[in-house]
Amino acid sequence: MSHFDTLITNGLIITAADRYHADIGIKDGRIVALGQGLSGAEEVIDAAGLWVMPGGIDAHCHLDQPLGDGAVMADDFETGTRSAAAGGTTTVIPFAAQQKGQGLRAAVEDYHRRSDGKASIDYAFHMIVTDPTETVLKEELPALIQEGYSSFKIYLTYDDLKLNDREVLEVLAMARREGGMVMIHAENADCIAYLTELLESQGKTAPRYHGEAHSAIAEREATHRAISLAELIDVPILIVHVSGPEAIEQIRWAQGRGLRVYGETCPQYLMLTAADLDQEGFEGAKCVCSPPPRDPKAQEAVWQALENGVFQVFSSDHAPFRYDDPQGKKLHGEHADFHHIPNGIPGLETRLPILFSEGVLKERIDATRFVALTATNPAKIYGLYPRKGTIAIGSDADLTLWDPRAPLTVRNERLHHAVDYTPYEGLELTGRPVLTLCRGAVVSRDGEPSVAPGHGRFLKCDKPQPARPRGAAKGF
Repeated sequence: MSHFDTLITNGLIITAADRYHADIGIKDGRIVALGQGLSGAEEVIDAAGLWVMPGGIDAHCHLDQPLGDGAVMADDFETGTRSAAAGGTTTVIPFAAQQKGQGLRAAVEDYHRRSDGKASIDYAFHMIVTDPTETVLKEELPALIQEGYSSFKIYLTYDDLKLNDREVLEVLAMARREGGMVMIHAENADCIAYLTELLESQGKTAPRYHGEAHSAIAEREATHRAISLAELIDVPILIVHVSGPEAIEQIRWAQGRGLRVYGETCPQYLMLTAADLDQEGFEGAKCVCSPPPRDPKAQEAVWQALENGVFQVFSSDHAPFRYDDPQGKKLHGEHADFHHIPNGIPGLETRLPILFSEGVLKERIDATRFVALTATNPAKIYGLYPRKGTIAIGSDADLTLWDPRAPLTVRNERLHHAVDYTPYEGLELTGRPVLTLCRGAVVSRDGEPSVAPGHGRFLKCDKPQPARPRGAAKGF
């Protein structure tokens, strides 16, 4: 009888802490041995010349999320997870979104129906809290956190999603009591509304003006406010999709004061700028997202924050709307005002190759930092570690084998999402995952999906240690 189901040999193993050569023995979907000269397996994968890293965790993506304005996301759990797998990701955490007037548990149950039997890779759920009623805060959320839904997102902008400061405080206090991780979309809604009305009164309605309406100052103010409210309650928070130096400075300031404030950024803030919103005709709509891409100086600030530890998480914020679709970017026609364009860009499959090529191979970050940002830190922050996010005995055999020298040209026709464009069309990269395993099963080979929908399992998340308060506040 074989000792192992699968044996990966001769690879350079890279984790968030180490680089070393070793063989990996896999049995029943778990890593059961690490050593030299291992033998006795039903299948042997020779990883000579390849880097073996933990499978990516995309901790911020949107799949088949119901929307109230008539827009429809292009990707469901089948197309989204096959695309993620092709890009080296083995776990995704999309959002079960509460609609105002709806209970939070109803949203979670609906999301289970949407995902059941469709995923190629493993998945958990964040929740989105839009209506923090007494029932939600005292009954539903505490119970759901205990049941393995230990993270949720709140918004300071969007009329149908935003919470006022009192509601934010009540949600934060509940999170402190129950051990949940709070993610915050930090933009000042009133600033954006004021600038939008001003621009429209001047006839400035093209996609490029989305960036002007969503000012970096509005992001800075909301980031500082979110941090202040969290400090008052003494609860950790994570500021999502940070776009530039204004918000980065607020996060760095908080971290310097010893506050447990975590930061996340995304590929669009490394690779796109405001110029991408200012394309001919309606083409700029393809890059409309919030916060918007800013300028080259902002890009450099984001790179520095990735390198020096201000950011702990690198996610895609995959929000898949087709461009040439009356339920997508053209929901309100080809001449729609910028604030009527559905927000978001696709990026599940391109997230890891972009950061690997532009970050690791251009020596902006090292390979261990790459693993921390894309796998280990998300696993820790969202209660999946050490089951996910590392290469260790007892962990799930979620692995990606990377060829660090392989050329890769981004072409939408080669991607596996259901979106009709990528904002990174024609981007020349180096390095790509050539084999991706989720719980020991090969889910992508040479960039092509190799497992049937339904392999992915739902993951219950523990209460994450990074969500624990410092203990400074009392009575909450």
